[in-house]
Amino acid sequence: MISKKTKYGLKALIYLAQKYDRGPILIADLARDERIPKKFLENILLNLKNCGILQSRKGRGGGYYLGRPPHKITFGQAIRIMEGPLAPVPCVSEMAYARCTECGNEATCGIRLVMKDVRDEMARILDGTTLADVLKKVEEAGARQEDVLDFCI
Repeated sequence: MISKKTKYGLKALIYLAQKYDRGPILIADLARDERIPKKFLENILLNLKNCGILQSRKGRGGGYYLGRPPHKITFGQAIRIMEGPLAPVPCVSEMAYARCTECGNEATCGIRLVMKDVRDEMARILDGTTLADVLKKVEEAGARQEDVLDFCI
């Protein structure tokens, strides 16, 4: 399960992707529009900036904006920044591998074998899903919802 911090971070990135060509966005506007506590959001955005996902501009007309185009930022990158490795257990992590102390034989450990498959599929999906892909999914979901509403009228 992702943390509230990660969920807010992803919401902020989607919001900034929607406004990609509009210049920097004020934290106050983002916090208000996405209903994210401003102080909490400030720390999240600073973390994403320090890792190169976001950039910021100070002063009048300042705020935060994506450091790269939406099609070059994946959910996997963002989640790793906010949560750390995707692996559900340390013995299958590619970034933070650690042997499980209670495991006698990694090669035949059933838990490890299944959790590696889980990590691999999570990585495949999250690393293969860009912010641009998410915007497209949101747009398609909105269109389907409008079709349902039109049908009901």
